[in-house]
Amino acid sequence: MNSNEILKELAAVLEARKSESPDSSYVASLYAKPDKMLEKIGEEAVETIIAAKNNDREQIIYETADLWFHSMVMLAQKGLSPDDILNELARRFGISGHDEKASR
Repeated sequence: MNSNEILKELAAVLEARKSESPDSSYVASLYAKPDKMLEKIGEEAVETIIAAKNNDREQIIYETADLWFHSMVMLAQKGLSPDDILNELARRFGISGHDEKASR
């Protein structure tokens, strides 16, 4: 399965979890507690930073996967999809980071 298919399948699962009971689904429990969902993103970001600082390749992969997962939960909760983010990255491609930042 390619990365685009993985993102689309995960997005579909996250969308389906919106109608599940918070008691039966971890993702549904995050939807029920938006502050907890946002805390998880912060927690996973910190853990990713620590793994990178420690040059621990396996931990970097593991923690970044957690960070991406929880970020995707937040995106789904906000009605956004991976395509929205990929389109923004595509828009920025070939533009100097300095120029892109100055344009905001």
